[in-house]
Amino acid sequence: MLNSWIYFVVIIVLFIIGVIVLTIVGRKMQKKQDAQRAQAEANAQPVTMMIIDKKIMKIKDAKLQKSIMEQIPKRMRNAKMPIVKAKIGPQIMSLICDDAVYDQVPTKGEVKAMVSGIYIIGVKNIRGTVEAPTKKRGFAAKLRSKQQEYRDTLAKEDQMKKERERQEKIRKDAKKLKK
Repeated sequence: MLNSWIYFVVIIVLFIIGVIVLTIVGRKMQKKQDAQRAQAEANAQPVTMMIIDKKIMKIKDAKLQKSIMEQIPKRMRNAKMPIVKAKIGPQIMSLICDDAVYDQVPTKGEVKAMVSGIYIIGVKNIRGTVEAPTKKRGFAAKLRSKQQEYRDTLAKEDQMKKERERQEKIRKDAKKLKK
């Protein structure tokens, strides 16, 4: 009995240590990402481009320039990233897009984008505004909406049934009065 309590306490202590380590590492990584984002925004330039295609694909299949592929770590070459194929001036290029901006990029449309190197940071649609993507409804939201539809149809059926019963009662009363 005492032996099982010792194992339980050791597991809890290891779990707490793991959470603390992950929190510290996460904060450091967040700071690095914020610094990189600030540097990319400082170097960003507005560019008018015609979007040809956009896909989420592996970097090694994106047909990026050789010099860029050499700079990407080997473990990241198989990672899937949002890639945009665009015509900038006379040249057709493959660019890496920010995840937050990817849904706003129209396919086969002309946009004014903020580009830092080969990384698209922001997008403005030249012909009007950029359409905000519709959020996908979750499973629970779909169930709730179906349930509400069923409740509405049931309420309508009940109301129609009560109306029929009232009409029948009026007819019966009218027949009784005639006799």
